[in-house]
Amino acid sequence: MTIGHELTKITDLKLFHNHMSIELFHPFFGFGSETWRLSNLIRRELFESFSNSNQYGLIFTYVWGFDLQGDWEFVKQTCDIFESKGSEVYFVELEADIDERLKRNKTSFRLDQKPTKRNIEQSEKNMLNTMEKHRLNSYQGEIQRENYLRINNTHLSAEEVANQIKVKFNL
Repeated sequence: MTIGHELTKITDLKLFHNHMSIELFHPFFGFGSETWRLSNLIRRELFESFSNSNQYGLIFTYVWGFDLQGDWEFVKQTCDIFESKGSEVYFVELEADIDERLKRNKTSFRLDQKPTKRNIEQSEKNMLNTMEKHRLNSYQGEIQRENYLRINNTHLSAEEVANQIKVKFNL
């Protein structure tokens, strides 16, 4: 999300980070299945509308469980929405050491943008549990896309990573 935010500053791209839809429904349904169902409906509708617009492009952030078939299907369906309209889809896979991820999880910007992360203890527990239960980075060669970039940003600022992405994809 933070890198996406920085990328919007140096391009004409718009940012739709995954928590924008989650935060909308969390107050009503917590992290239950209804929040995910409604979030996915909102995401799909936004993607359909955006793909039909004259907008330059959209950044969408997503925590992809590479071991989950449903996540693969969601990513494919999302790509299909844009590619069916002739748009190009770019993949940027970010990775960082766990200590750095835990540190970033407490930043004021992140907590401002993602209210469900404000309970730091619970947020850290959820992050560690997700990392333990699911594979959150791809295997070498697993993502078969021409427009793909993987960055270990453990020691890079959000601005540095945004600039790398802009240059790599000529945005």
